[in-house]
Amino acid sequence: MAEGAERKPLLEMVQADGTDGNCVTFVLHDEDHTLGNSLRYMIMKNSEVEFCGYSITHPSESKINFRIQTRGGLLAIEPFRRGLTELVDVCQHVLSKFEASIKEYRAQREEEMN
Repeated sequence: MAEGAERKPLLEMVQADGTDGNCVTFVLHDEDHTLGNSLRYMIMKNSEVEFCGYSITHPSESKINFRIQTRGGLLAIEPFRRGLTELVDVCQHVLSKFEASIKEYRAQREEEMN
């Protein structure tokens, strides 16, 4: 990227006029279905979420429009944050299990060679 060029934010929050914070569209730049579908799954596990979905604006753009609508007075940003946190936790768990399995495999291989 050229020096002095302005960097676009990775996340934008778009709220329609006349709505409260329980219905929000989050625009995630430089992301695709990998994050979109995983995050949608994590957020939909929350019983306070009435609707959660995402769309990719165009195949040549790496941008997701991620919409959340909640019940009651819960702000849409809360399940969004919680979903991100839970997704990071799941990814950390998978990574630690994977690394432990690699370590175990290498130890077995080393033992077999001796």
